[in-house]
Amino acid sequence: MMEGNANAATLEKEIAWFKAVLAARCDIYFRREGAMDDIRMLTPPDIAAELSEYARLVREYEMGFDERLVIILALLPHVQPHVLDTFLLNNQDTARGFTEFGGWKGKGHSGFLPTCETAVFILAGESLAKRFEVMRLFQTDHYLSKQQIIRIEHTASGEPFLSAMLLMTVEYLNRLTLGRRDKPDYGINFPAKLITTSLSWSDLVLDPEVMDEIENINTWLQHSQTILQQWNLGRNIKPGYRALFYGPPGTGKTLTATLIGSSIGVDVYRIDLSMVVSKYIGETEKNLANVFDQAVNKNWILFFDEADALFGKRTQTSSSNDRYANQEVSYLLQRVEDYPGVVILATNLKANIDEAFARRFQTSVHFAMPDADQRLRLWQGMFSNSKLLSADTDLVKLAENYELSGGAITNAVRYAAIQAVRMKRNEIFQDDLIKGVIKELLKEGRTL
Repeated sequence: MMEGNANAATLEKEIAWFKAVLAARCDIYFRREGAMDDIRMLTPPDIAAELSEYARLVREYEMGFDERLVIILALLPHVQPHVLDTFLLNNQDTARGFTEFGGWKGKGHSGFLPTCETAVFILAGESLAKRFEVMRLFQTDHYLSKQQIIRIEHTASGEPFLSAMLLMTVEYLNRLTLGRRDKPDYGINFPAKLITTSLSWSDLVLDPEVMDEIENINTWLQHSQTILQQWNLGRNIKPGYRALFYGPPGTGKTLTATLIGSSIGVDVYRIDLSMVVSKYIGETEKNLANVFDQAVNKNWILFFDEADALFGKRTQTSSSNDRYANQEVSYLLQRVEDYPGVVILATNLKANIDEAFARRFQTSVHFAMPDADQRLRLWQGMFSNSKLLSADTDLVKLAENYELSGGAITNAVRYAAIQAVRMKRNEIFQDDLIKGVIKELLKEGRTL
C-alpha cells in the first residue's frame, strides 16, 4: 500500500507538470497572447529524494525533460486519460482533427491515444531541427525501447514513422503504478514461458563430459564481461553464446537448461513453437521478434525445445512458399547470432538442424541415454524416502534390465505411486514399478 501511495504522489506531480507543458505548447502553437517562449522553462518537478518506482526509474537512467515527458505521455491513457482530451479539438479549416497532434483510435477506448507524432508535437512544435532531435527517442537503440520501457508499434508498412503507436509496456505499467516488478506474461504477444525447477544439480545424472560442457556455459554467463571487456576480446568475439543440446527425449536437456539459469540467478524462457510458427508470411518473424526484443537487455536464457521445427534444414526453392520458409530460417539465424545472451536449442536428432546454424554453435552437447549405473542413480534419486519401497523392490535389477531415460523413469515412478495410493498402500511394490516401466516402453513402441 505504501508503494502505491508513493507512486501516486510522484505521478500526480509529474502529470501536473505535463499539463502545464501541454498548455504552454498549445499557447505557442496557436499564438495565444502571453505565450511563453520555450516550454523548457517549465522544469520537471524535483523527485530526486522520492522512493517511488517512477523516481527510481528517472534516477536510474538520468532522464531529462524529453524522456520524462514521453514516459508520462505513454502512461496517461492508463492513469488519467482525460488529460489528453485537448487533442480531440477539431481543425476548423479541415473539419477534422489536427494532423500534427497525431493519435490513434482504440477499439474500446473512446479517448485520445498518443502516437510518436504526439510527443514530437509537444516537444518540438514547428521546429524541424528540434523535431529531428526528438525522433531519436523512438529509435530501437535508445534505452526507452532497448529496455522495453515503451513500445513503438507500427500499424501498417509504408506509413510515416511517427504515426506509430506510443505504448507503455505492461511490465513498466505495473511497475510505475502498482509497484510490481512482474515477469512478462505468456501470451500471443510473448510466446515464451518462464521455466523453473525445485531440483538441483545433484538430481541430474549426466556424463562427466557433458557436465564439463555445461560448466563452460556457466562460466561464460558469470565471466563474459571479463573476457569481452577486461581482456579486450570483444573486438573479435560476439557477446552471445549459442549451444545445441541433442539426444533422446527425457535425457535431461530441459532440466539442464533450467538448472543453468537457477544456479546463477538468470531467468530461462522456453519458446512455445506452436505460437511462434505461422503459415502467414512474416508472422513467424514478428512472433519471434516479440521475444528477442524483450529479452535482448535482460540477460535471459532462451530455450528452443524441439528446435528443428524452426531451425531445420532449408529446402530447395522450388516454390514461393519454400523461399519464404528459407527467409524465415535466415531471419532466425540472424536474430540468434545477434542475441547477446545465451540461446539453447534442443532437438532429438542433431542431423535435423540446418548446418548454417550448427556452424555457429559454441558448443554441441550430446545427452545420451543413461547406462545401467546412471539409471540406478536415477532410480535411487527418486526414492530419498526408502521407507516407500517394499522389501521385494530391486532397483538394481530395474536399472540393469530396462533401458529408460530419466524422464521415463520419473513417469514410471509416478505411475507406481498412483497404483499404491489406489490400493490404499503406503508402500510401492516391484510389480508397480515394472507396470510403470512397461507403460513407458509401450509409449516408445518397445516391449519387454
